[in-house]
Amino acid sequence: MSNNRTFNALLVEENSDNTFSKTVVTRSVDDLPDNELLIEVHYSSLNYKDAMSASGNKRISQNFPHTPGIDAAGVVISDKSNTFSTGDEVLVFGYDLGMNTPGGLGQIISIPAKWAVACPDTLTLKEAMTYGTGGLTAALCIQKLETMGAKPSDGPVAVTGATGGVGSISIALLKHLGYEIIAFSGKPEQSDKLKSLGATEILHRDSLLEVKDALAAKPKWAHAIDTLGGDYLTGLLKHLKPGGAVANVGLAASPEISMSVIPFITRGISLLGVDSVYIPLDDKKHIWHRVATDMKLPNLAQYGQEITLNETPDYLDRFFDGKVVGRYVVNLQDA
Repeated sequence: MSNNRTFNALLVEENSDNTFSKTVVTRSVDDLPDNELLIEVHYSSLNYKDAMSASGNKRISQNFPHTPGIDAAGVVISDKSNTFSTGDEVLVFGYDLGMNTPGGLGQIISIPAKWAVACPDTLTLKEAMTYGTGGLTAALCIQKLETMGAKPSDGPVAVTGATGGVGSISIALLKHLGYEIIAFSGKPEQSDKLKSLGATEILHRDSLLEVKDALAAKPKWAHAIDTLGGDYLTGLLKHLKPGGAVANVGLAASPEISMSVIPFITRGISLLGVDSVYIPLDDKKHIWHRVATDMKLPNLAQYGQEITLNETPDYLDRFFDGKVVGRYVVNLQDA
């Protein structure tokens, strides 16, 4: 049955000169794929993957025109699978949302029901998007380190990309859980901000490159969360204390690493990959329960800046200009 209900969405289009443009347009529900679950999106958030999709990166999104947005929080309009009831508040993170399926930077989305989870009662839709994929990933990193035995008494935890979405929430969550944090950033002007999040020491990220040619380096931190990859990741690994681990979730600097296996053998360290896209739904529900309980941050609003859908083209460009600080929450109702 045709549904001519209209809504606003960010649309990325490929131009004749192979450039890409980003504009907010009016679309129809008929433009969406015919999936089980139709959701009215109230809030979304911006992530680096959204910026890549919005720039026309075809490793992320192959088909254009396209609406990015890998996060969505909203209210169920209808569900052909009967998994949810009309009016239920739900969250969507990962899978194909915002990649090749029209995403959360549109006021309505149509998805398979198995992509959604119920919003915990202790979180509002806006609070959930203040975490977003960045916060979910941060929580998964900490949980993975905990699975390897990490605890606050082990010593400090290093965090790279500290001013970004994953980094900033990682610092806040680690502080909330009682850890000492060393923050690495290329933005020294944000030192006061990082200290307010909970970091006890701020270092320039390039200091990690000083041991690029060393087989190993002086042990300095117990564990780490890395969003950069490349030589920054190898620097973190070389400075790990015996038995420590690095949870890696990013490749902003490089997807490649080159180092000796000596620290892995002589210190028993570990490199842990963390996936927030295709993890099983039950695991996703579990981490959201933690985010809504023991990992719920006080004064959550301070970690996210609210913007409108019309402002998203400018804010997406900031990811490539090195101007991103913290989390950006998109209010889809203010469009």
